[in-house]
This record gives sequence, C-alpha cells and structure tokens, in this order.
Amino acid sequence: MVTTTDPSCATTRRIIVLGTGGTIAGRASAPGDNIGYTAAEVDVSDLLQGIDAPPGVTLFAEQVAQLDSKDMGFAVWQALAQRCSHWLVQADVAGIVITHGTDTLEETAYFLQAVLAPAKPVVLTCAMRPATALAPDGPQNVRDAICLAATAGARGVTALCAGTVHSALDVQKVHTYRLDAFASGDAGPVGYMEEGTLRALRDWPSTPQEQAGAAGALAAVIAQDPTRWPRVEIVTSHAGAGGGLVDALLRERATGEARAVQGVVLAATGNGTLHEALEAAASRAEAAGVAVLRATRCTQGRILPTPHANLRDAGALSPVKARIALMLELLVQAAPR
Repeated sequence: MVTTTDPSCATTRRIIVLGTGGTIAGRASAPGDNIGYTAAEVDVSDLLQGIDAPPGVTLFAEQVAQLDSKDMGFAVWQALAQRCSHWLVQADVAGIVITHGTDTLEETAYFLQAVLAPAKPVVLTCAMRPATALAPDGPQNVRDAICLAATAGARGVTALCAGTVHSALDVQKVHTYRLDAFASGDAGPVGYMEEGTLRALRDWPSTPQEQAGAAGALAAVIAQDPTRWPRVEIVTSHAGAGGGLVDALLRERATGEARAVQGVVLAATGNGTLHEALEAAASRAEAAGVAVLRATRCTQGRILPTPHANLRDAGALSPVKARIALMLELLVQAAPR
C-alpha cells in the first residue's frame, strides 16, 4: 500500500520512505518490553504519523517488504534496488529513506551503495526498541533520516542511528542492545544530525571499483533471478581451525549440487592471516575454480598487502560486506555481454 502525507506534491520536493520491517516496526505485548517483541508489524505509513517533513518537502511512503532483518534475502535486496532506481530518477525526488532492521542493515546499505552509487541520498534508518516501547527511538531516527535525505548536497547510501551518520562502506553493528548500536571503525562517521541539521565531518560515500565488485552492476542485478545469484559462503579462521568446511563445499561442487558454492570469504585474523589448515583448503578451493577472498575479523583497520600472501584480500571490507562484493563480482562476470 502506498500512502502520501500530501497529495499535492507537484511543487515540492519529495522524500520517499521505503519500509522493510525490522524492530522499528515491531510490537511488544507490554510497553516496558524492549526485547520480547515481534518485528515487522507496523506499516511504514504509520511510522510517519506525527513526523513533520522539513519545509518544502512532501513525504511519500511505500511498503517494499515486512520482515525481521535477520531473515533478509536477495529477493528483497533486488526489490529495494529496483524501487530506489525507480524513485531516484524522478526529478522532484530529493532522496530516499529506508526503514530497516538493525541486524543486517550494514549489508543492505553496502549492497545498495555498490549497485546504485547514487548521486542523491539514500538513508537507511532503524531502531533498537520496538514502536510500542515506553520511549521508542524509531521516531527520532526517522525524523533525522528525513532531514538528512533533504539536505542539499547529500549523496550516496548512508545509515543513520542515534543521531550519527555512517557511510555504507564503513558502518557496522557493534552492540547488541544500546540505542547507539553502530560504529564506523577508524574511518569515523560522516557526521551528526543536530536538531534537523547535518554537521558534516567527512566526504559522502563513494564506491571505488575494487570495493563495489562492479560499478554499474545494477542492470545485471535487476535482470537476474535472485535465486540464481552466486552462492558465496563465509568461513572463519580461529585457533584450531581446519579445512573441513571448505572441503565439504568442494564436495558439493563435485556432486553437481544445484546451488554449489562459487565463492568463499575467509574471515581472517589480524592482517588477513589464516590458520595453515584453512589456508591450504582455501588454496585447493581456488585451484578448483572457487573465488576466494580474505577479510579481517577486526572491527578497525584494513588488510595491508604482504609479500607472501597467496590469496587476495578485501581491504577494509568486513567479512559480510566482502561476501557481497564477491557475489556482485561473480554476478557481473556471468552476465551476458
């Protein structure tokens, strides 16, 4: 269902608010319960009730999905990319806000930045408390996100939580329950929203070719059935790690498994280091035609090149974002030319 706060939007700028569910749309049986709620029950149009748009801006709400973000999947990502693409080309649309669950917000943000690289702002926002809480954090986050999306010069995909603006390339969820649950590592935030005004600290997100996996991948992403997107798995290196998981994935390929693995991201220790048994298995996988990429488990810093590294690295990308980058790379490689 699509709703608008003002049907006469011909002479104003529009901010499009796309709903996907999450805690921000959750309900609990008691106002004092902040963890025993059911996510994704409140319509996005209801989340806008009582929120005034900035002067000269009209809000337009559209429900794209309604799910707990732990269950986020490729089909919703494709739908979001399509709806963002549709709205961003509209001359009167100043920007987009996406309400989202916190669990996979960083993955959705990175995916959208990689495939859209938008010149207009796309702001993902969320909540750590359900809509029924005594003091819900969702309404303020939505208001801040709308103001950010209406900010002159804003561009790229960002995430906004507790007044802090994070780049899609750097944002990570770092706390299980605090209202300010996100951080940007040593890159730092893009800025802060202060009473509806942005205090910028650094440049807006941009997507270098090596980080995005493929600039201009949007056409390929939208054209492909998401059930056929390349399967990329994450395997973690740790004390006592072995190569059994990687070898099991290789056996699936050998038996002709319909959705056999095409890529593996190794969540490596420190500066991209791997347990020797896991590294040996990863090298066997690469020799068998599986794309392999190392990403660090560390929440700050990036993998710096070393002279004896046998497997390529993902630089500053976290393992979950490296998985998306590798998936997009494989998707574009397989797309018709």
